[in-house]
Amino acid sequence: MSDEPDHSIIEQSDAEHDPHVVIITGLSGSGKSTAVNALEDCGFFCIDNLPVPLLPKVLELAESGGGRVGSLAFVIDTRERMFLDDAAEMVGELRDGDVQLQVLFFEADDEELVRRYSETRRRHPMAGEDGTVREGIKRERARLQDLRELADVLIDTSEHTVHTLKKLVQRRYAGDRSSQFSITLLSFGFKHGLPAECDLVFDLRFLTNPYFVEGLREKDGRDQEIQEYVLAQPEAGKFISLFQEMAEFVLPQYEKEGKSYLTIGFGCTGGHHRSVSMSEAIATRLRGRNWDVQVRHRDVEK
Repeated sequence: MSDEPDHSIIEQSDAEHDPHVVIITGLSGSGKSTAVNALEDCGFFCIDNLPVPLLPKVLELAESGGGRVGSLAFVIDTRERMFLDDAAEMVGELRDGDVQLQVLFFEADDEELVRRYSETRRRHPMAGEDGTVREGIKRERARLQDLRELADVLIDTSEHTVHTLKKLVQRRYAGDRSSQFSITLLSFGFKHGLPAECDLVFDLRFLTNPYFVEGLREKDGRDQEIQEYVLAQPEAGKFISLFQEMAEFVLPQYEKEGKSYLTIGFGCTGGHHRSVSMSEAIATRLRGRNWDVQVRHRDVEK
């Protein structure tokens, strides 16, 4: 990750970079939804399109929760038709009340916003009955001017993709929260069906099955005897080596494209022996490369 300054960001104030409350606002189509997703991955509790009068009530409930709710993020924009004009005053009152609050304002140039709306074919919320996207953008800029002036941080997303914007937000707000790319290795049995949550699936039924070996049938792949039997097969060692080589190439590519987690399935017939042993062995290899790896055995108790 580069340490070069991002010139799409303008710091409006000296507000702390680890606020308790973040208010996300800005122009339609400028990336607010991407910012919300990024903050959720950083551990924020997020509410989209919150009516302004409810903001103090939500903060009060969060405070009374005894710390169960950590940092919060709220999206307030022109969808809030009734109380948007009260938003600037509400921000001032919260700051006067010592709430660690930061206003994050997203914008982009008109040409880029028009292009984005053209791709989505959605109607601009402020275009009016017969208005164009450009007219809607102009009205929205005027309506949000007070909030823009209150913003601690302005982010121009004109040159950002969804992936680069997500990384930018996470870089600023992750703090001590874990935003590390995580991997789940899931063992399963094909006879119980393919797991829908897997991004990648590998079939391990080419390995010799301990199920047919006397004394091993009732054990599972977490037992040392089963692991020794499965991993002693030359094909198992070769698969693990090839998988690790592939993983070291492909996992950073998934992370680069904005995925925060990946689920990889390893299947055998029943999900008791080969898939379990191999998942555990591969997890050990990947953890040795400093990947954040979890292992789950779906069918081992069936």
